[in-house]
Amino acid sequence: MRACIILTSVILAFLRSGSASLVVKGPAGPVVEGEEVTLECVDTESEFNMSTVHFEKLSRHMRTWYRLDLDEYNYLYRRCFYYDVDVKREDGRLLLWLPRIQTWSAGPYRCVADNATEQMNNSMTYTIPVHYMREVSVYRSGLGSFTRYFTTQQELRVQLGDDVELECSTSASESPQYFWAKEGEDWIVPASKLKLAQVRDLDSGKYTCTAQHPTVGSLSKKRTISITVLPEDAAWYETTTGRIALMAAAAGVALLVIILSMTAYLCRRAKQRKSKGPIDDHSQKKPIYRNSVESLPSTTGDEQPLV
Repeated sequence: MRACIILTSVILAFLRSGSASLVVKGPAGPVVEGEEVTLECVDTESEFNMSTVHFEKLSRHMRTWYRLDLDEYNYLYRRCFYYDVDVKREDGRLLLWLPRIQTWSAGPYRCVADNATEQMNNSMTYTIPVHYMREVSVYRSGLGSFTRYFTTQQELRVQLGDDVELECSTSASESPQYFWAKEGEDWIVPASKLKLAQVRDLDSGKYTCTAQHPTVGSLSKKRTISITVLPEDAAWYETTTGRIALMAAAAGVALLVIILSMTAYLCRRAKQRKSKGPIDDHSQKKPIYRNSVESLPSTTGDEQPLV
């Protein structure tokens, strides 16, 4: 008997959860970061009065749903964290307007009937698929991470006969496709790395790396770097790597001088403190009485110490 009751409850709960009529509708095509987006809460079964329905957004850090209307309880929270959204009610429709959508404002969202106590009064969650691509960075690989953080430069100076490997990278919503090309040449290398073995004078020029989003064709970024092949008798410090090494050495020497100066100063202060004699505490002198030799003329008759 108990098993039948439990089975009936599960079936009823399933049927009630499947009867929710509130649905969040978003854009049909891909959305690029920075575009304008409008969401609409639709009642497919005409069961609710849309004036009693509101939008909510899930805070991923606090794991709490927050209402996006300007109610008194959530006003400060919305003004601080969800200031870039606006809820509109037009002709019985409930709309959520995002003027410049960002990745952190993609959702998830849902629409909920006021004073809802059952799951059937909530819509399914909806997350906006936001596509993005950050700026492209180009650096010379094969020299460790040291030069990677120094080389956002537009020009790379290398010695004649060096092996040069350029690497192109960016951050995107999907793994981008990379292409290398040289100005004035008709070849294209479909890879994130470009290898130039034993560079010659003819290898000097401008090289462009293009990162293309695989889903959104209009979303692409470029970065151009100029390579200059120095003469064979050029000094090592004329290369880009040599200049970076000199800058790092100068910074290291400056830091060493500061550390030594501070150490010498602290040692000098410690020696000065040790060289001082004992403190002469004048408050420990013996008391002077009226009839004593050290006493001063006085008209008082007491025999108490003066100090």
